[in-house]
Amino acid sequence: MSERKPYPTDVSDEEWAFVAPYLILFPLDAGQRRHDLREVFNALRYLVRTGCPWRMLPNDLPPWSRVHQQMQRWFKAGCFEQIVRDLRMLLRLADGRTPHPSAAILDSRTLQSTPTSGARAGYDGAKRKKGSKVHLAVDTLGNLLALHVTPANEQDRDQVGQLAQAIQEVSNQEVTLAYVDQGYTGQNPAAAALEHGIALEVVKLPEAKRGFVLLPRRWVVERSFGWAARFRRLARDYERLPETLAGLHYLAFACLMLPHLTDAMNIVQNMLYLMNQPPSPD
Repeated sequence: MSERKPYPTDVSDEEWAFVAPYLILFPLDAGQRRHDLREVFNALRYLVRTGCPWRMLPNDLPPWSRVHQQMQRWFKAGCFEQIVRDLRMLLRLADGRTPHPSAAILDSRTLQSTPTSGARAGYDGAKRKKGSKVHLAVDTLGNLLALHVTPANEQDRDQVGQLAQAIQEVSNQEVTLAYVDQGYTGQNPAAAALEHGIALEVVKLPEAKRGFVLLPRRWVVERSFGWAARFRRLARDYERLPETLAGLHYLAFACLMLPHLTDAMNIVQNMLYLMNQPPSPD
């Protein structure tokens, strides 16, 4: 790493040791590599966390054009999807759960458009907002399973089939139940989920609602949206392409999960050690 004052968003040595194998798409000593790959990753973390424009990246980080180019390579290779998948499995094992969940929670949030993303934006009548919708699926711990981006005028219930397929692809076909809100009611979304072996359970609001009500299971995905809101680049849709917005969400969730890596690894290693010990004599 170059000699500079560290930023709070910089990746730690332990975190870099975990993510580096996913991000090295060609040898580190390749002739065309001009900038340290760790510094490129640090620059991308800085951008998604602070929300700064590309051309305003600090001068002591690699040039924005190089960072953007490498980001697109990582997104196309699905690097952050793999990082999130493996981190999710480790965190679940450390929590005493199976590597793959049996239940998921689905929801969406609408991001206000900007001049950059306005050409592909839609109008969300319920939120009275023009922009993009991020359709999200998380496990019962709130860790990301799958997501995709549509114009904000797309209905949540129409995205169930695509989300269900993506969930089963990353969960080894083990998810059998998905909790949703009343925006997913109807026969069509239920049938689309069942095609992939998932039953939808609609969590309804109490009839006599007064003020804020914490809904069972449903609060988990709302908390995940709250986690993502810490990343200012995700406060609005600043991206020209929906694939870039989706990729930045995967990056953000990877950044959220990485600080728990060391503790999770220690717990899993202790579990494996105890499992391999011979039984004690009576």
